Amino acid sequence: MKSPDNHKNKENYDVIILGAGAAGLMCALTAASRGRRVLVLERSNKIGKKILMSGGGRCNFTNYSIEPENFLSANPHFCKSALSRYTQWDFIKLAEQHGIDYEERKHQQLFCKDSAKDILLMLEHECEASGVRIITHIDIGTIKPISSSNEKTSARYQIKFSGRNNESAKSHSLTCESLVVATGALSVPTLGGSGMGYDIAQQFSIPVTDLRAGLVPFMFTDQFKSVCERLAGVSVDVEISCNDQTFGESMLFTHRGISGPVVLQISSYWYPGDTIAINLLPGIDAGPWLCQSKRSNPKNLLKTVLQKNLGKALVTELQQLWWHDEAEKPLAEFSDQRLKQLGEQLNHWQLKPSGTEGYRTAEVTLGGVDTDSISSRTMEAKQQAGLFFIGEVLDVSGHLGGYNFQWAWSSGYVAGLEV
Repeated sequence: MKSPDNHKNKENYDVIILGAGAAGLMCALTAASRGRRVLVLERSNKIGKKILMSGGGRCNFTNYSIEPENFLSANPHFCKSALSRYTQWDFIKLAEQHGIDYEERKHQQLFCKDSAKDILLMLEHECEASGVRIITHIDIGTIKPISSSNEKTSARYQIKFSGRNNESAKSHSLTCESLVVATGALSVPTLGGSGMGYDIAQQFSIPVTDLRAGLVPFMFTDQFKSVCERLAGVSVDVEISCNDQTFGESMLFTHRGISGPVVLQISSYWYPGDTIAINLLPGIDAGPWLCQSKRSNPKNLLKTVLQKNLGKALVTELQQLWWHDEAEKPLAEFSDQRLKQLGEQLNHWQLKPSGTEGYRTAEVTLGGVDTDSISSRTMEAKQQAGLFFIGEVLDVSGHLGGYNFQWAWSSGYVAGLEV
């Protein structure tokens, strides 16, 4: 930990940033490179915890294809300015300058070849080179605006905080001209996120939209839960639809329900009580396909045909659910109407999750600081000079695939140019 100077309990900074995650560090290095005196305060014992844990430790740091349509917000236009001013190509260039090896995976996602540590070390080195000071393991006490009538200082905010170790347990008071809230959100609290940013917004009468977990697995409490338990660990490529959105990729059965990339994606569009539709055979019109299979192989059992696409374990469970009494009947004895009915179930399996796993495992928090109150060009609060919000604390959430990191880089960068 970098501890505060004990002999200096009152200091003024040009910029104080709350949160040493992706957005906070990008803002810090950008502002400091302009000659601003920058301090970053981080409540965790380490910086960049979410960076290190992301992408299975390889950090899916951006995507070759970044479009506004990849983001959810009450104002879908808000993200456009920042994303255009600091693009995926800008971040890729920075990574290449630091010699970071990366690779492209499915859906144009970019990952570190070696370790997510490479991204964090790059940000650390950039911060150190430009003189950013970082203090970890602290608790923020109070944040107060400073009266603009005080002409002796350009400071607008006073921040009181205390450290969590013996060296820095006493309270410290700092002032700054620009205060940047990069505190993350409620998702995966073990990685340092919290609701502090929302509290700060509300302190300054900035609205916060409804919050819920996004990019998160589904859970079930009905009889389907026991099916999931028996299939735990089984993965299958599917398409899932909900509320006029459809995603296709792998679905993983878990002891609690279903997960995998396709489930995480659709979860951001799901609300409690909604039904999801799973297409177990994407690209195949299952009814006519089964009828054709009957004509080609009339003696085959239905499960024999389906196992080639769906695997034995899943087909066994589907048979128990949908054609248990016809398990030993050859295809020739099924009517075309019955096969089309089963095909409809295979293409549109209707399930109603009881809920999601919540913030504990969610990759993002949907909703956040209302973007109507924030400048899309600078990330500054429209009615509160010198107060900025960046990254996940805002009501901007990306799809799975590097989009949330790109939002962190872009929003952090444009704020860093302004503070």
